[in-house]
This record gives sequence, structure tokens and C-alpha cells, in this order.
Amino acid sequence: MNIVQAIILGIVQGLTEFIPISSSAHLVIIPWLFNWNDPALESLTFDVALHLGTLVALLVFFWSDWVRLVKAGIASIVERSIGENIDRKLAWYLVIGTIPGGVVGLLFEHKIEELFHPSKGAIVSSSMVWMAVIIALLGALLFLAERLAKHERRMNGLTFKDSILIGLSQALAIFPGVSRSGATITAGLAVGLERETAARFSFLLSAPIIAGAGLKSLWDIYKGIHSGAIAGSELIMFPVGFVAAAISGYFCIKYLLRFLQDNPTNVFVYYRWALAIFVVAVAILRP
Repeated sequence: MNIVQAIILGIVQGLTEFIPISSSAHLVIIPWLFNWNDPALESLTFDVALHLGTLVALLVFFWSDWVRLVKAGIASIVERSIGENIDRKLAWYLVIGTIPGGVVGLLFEHKIEELFHPSKGAIVSSSMVWMAVIIALLGALLFLAERLAKHERRMNGLTFKDSILIGLSQALAIFPGVSRSGATITAGLAVGLERETAARFSFLLSAPIIAGAGLKSLWDIYKGIHSGAIAGSELIMFPVGFVAAAISGYFCIKYLLRFLQDNPTNVFVYYRWALAIFVVAVAILRP
């Protein structure tokens, strides 16, 4: 049963990391809803496995983009020139956009996590209600961005100001219910990007943050194993969650980008509102 739960959570992570409905919220809601309390599924090692799985999905799907952007970034440093080269601009926009989320994550993520992943005891209903409010509010912002902005600009129309605004929105993802992709896609739509372009930039922007957090967590795991604080048994679920998140994440990116070429984001807005209502109802009615 633990293996099944790990697979389910891995698939959920891979899907909701990229669909703008909040992976962090779903990874809290599902164990809370079904009373899953296996410590292995709440461990640092399993959390790292899920995020590294989605990172692999990003790296594999956008492999040619990453190679091109890294080459362009290195060339801009060597030649000390960005000019009008689109790839060089995009490489630096990704660097700039990563900074706000990285700084906020380092300073505040642990404190926010304690509210929804307490080390002792179950999550209190009030925390779930607050998360539901956040889920609904981001849905409202996505609703407004979808309807009030003109979605006409492509990647070559991205500006320095856009990268700052979208990067700042990514910093809000430390709150479960906001969603990294939800915040950045919403910001991208708000500044007038095409839906598929907003999602593509959002996904590219998320990779450095996920990679940085993953490397830091891997170091924490290494120290924990070396000191004896992390038992070998906690590593059993690592490959299961990793593979499930990587596979589901890859296909999610592929089909979501295709979906957004011809469709608005309304379905994600309505899902957020329905989920928020459901979470509040369960939190109130559950004994």
C-alpha cells in the first residue's frame, strides 16, 4: 500500500507542478484527505525524489532549449555582449527572474512548511482553510489575467521588466496553494504573453529554483545519512516517487503546452475554485 501511495503522490507531483493548480497544495491535501501517515511519505528524501523527478522532466523535455540557452549565455559573457540576440536575452532573463524566488525560498520556505507539514501532530483545520483561500485567490488572479490582458506577445517580445515581474510572482510559490506555475503563468498572461509562451517561460524559469532546492536537500540528506539522523529505510520510496514524478511531469508539459496553444486557462480557474470549496467543506465537517 505504501508503494501505491508513493506512486500516486509521484504522479500528482508531476502533473500539478506544471498545471497551474499547485503541487504543494495537492501533496498536503491528498494525505490529509485519506489520512495517510506513513513517515516515509512525509520524509525529506521522498520530497526530494518528487522534485528531482519533475526537474528531470524539465531537463529532458527542454533539452535542446537548455543547450542553446547555455551556449548563448556563455557567449554573452565571453564576448561581453548581449545585443539583440534573443537567446542571450532569454538566458539572462531566466537568471534575473530566478533571483526573487531563490532569495524568498531561502529565507522563508522552512517557516511556511512548518504550518502544513508539522513534525508532530496532524495538520490543523484552520491551516487547510487558509490554504483553500490562497487557492481561490490565485484562481481569481488567473481569471482576471485571462480576461483583461491581450495574449499576443511571443518569447521574442519578452522584456527585462517582464522577467522581473514574473520572477517576483514566483517568490509567492512558497505558500501552498499559490503554485509556482500558477503564479508565473498568471504573471505572464498579465503582461500580455501568449498562453503557450507564458507557460513555456514559466517552466524554464522553474528549473533553476527546483535544481537549487534539490541540490541543497540532497546535501541535507547526505549529512543526515552520515550522522545517522536519516535511516536507510527512508530511501526505499525515493526511486518510486522519482520515476512517477518524472514520467507524469514529462507528459504533462507536452500536453499542457499543446492545450494552451488553442485554449484559455478557464478550466484551471474553475478547478481551483471547486477545490477550495471542497477543502473548506471537509475542514469544517471533519470531526
